[in-house]
Amino acid sequence: MSHSPVPLGTFPTPVEPAPRLAAALGLEPEDLWIKRDDLTGLGGGGNKIRKLEWTVGAALAEGADTLVTTGAPQSNHARLTAAAAARLGLSAVLVLRGAPGTSRSGNLALDGLFGARIAWAGDVDQAGLDGAAAEVCARLRAGGARPALIPFGGSGVPGARGYVRCGEELDQQVPQLRTVVVALGSGGTMAGLVAALGTGSVLGVDVGALADPAAAVAEFAAPLSTEEITPEGLRVRRDQVGSGYATLTEPVTQALRLAARTEGLVLDPIYTGRALAGLRAAVRDGDVRPGEKTVFVHTGGLPGLFGHPDAIAFAEEGAAVFGG
Repeated sequence: MSHSPVPLGTFPTPVEPAPRLAAALGLEPEDLWIKRDDLTGLGGGGNKIRKLEWTVGAALAEGADTLVTTGAPQSNHARLTAAAAARLGLSAVLVLRGAPGTSRSGNLALDGLFGARIAWAGDVDQAGLDGAAAEVCARLRAGGARPALIPFGGSGVPGARGYVRCGEELDQQVPQLRTVVVALGSGGTMAGLVAALGTGSVLGVDVGALADPAAAVAEFAAPLSTEEITPEGLRVRRDQVGSGYATLTEPVTQALRLAARTEGLVLDPIYTGRALAGLRAAVRDGDVRPGEKTVFVHTGGLPGLFGHPDAIAFAEEGAAVFGG
């Protein structure tokens, strides 16, 4: 690499035991550990910080003064790109799917607090979002700015390097680790873990962000690994997407409640909620077994909970009335 990562987060993140959650899932109490990548620091924390250290490092090396990226209104990556820009004295333009006034996302509120400008792309697919971002970059250049386009989700080979480091941390923190369970969105987080720990050690739970997430993981991981990595060789569950990325499913509501009521652990309805629902299913079907060390990677995303009306309604309904 011709550039170095820019320090943005607080590492290594801690690993905490989760004995009550383990028992509730059907594991032995000492089997389950939580990798707290929600505690990375900047901008409310989350897994995207590890990727942004590399992608923003490249942008700075190229002389950028503006960070441009894409996502949904609740995008954790967009929020943390805005936070990174604020810390480094850069401008940020977030190209988001949808239209003004159609979202009350907790992440969108933080985008504004960090000073990001929003370019609404309308109801478009990822190709349309990419095209809108290219147009934004062209307009910025015409106005004399030096934009850098940060990839969707921060994912790519450079961003995946951040999760190679996470895998190396886990190798030291949890000896005899058998399975790392992580949400699979744009692919970079799982790719870095696979490159560090091997295909057999990482279970990705698809959240529905990409049509073919396994292909993305293999593409990003292959240049970073000595192992031959193919989409078919990865451990990927695709049974938790439900009717789409933004929907709240019953297995996810159960997972949110279970984490909160056994460990006081707050998950989000898009990523970590699906990942825990996937872990629960993996224990039921024998892919994750009692007596083996399992790590659940908490990738953050708490602000997304507060912008998801179905999740908020479900959570509020769970509060029993005292004396009722």
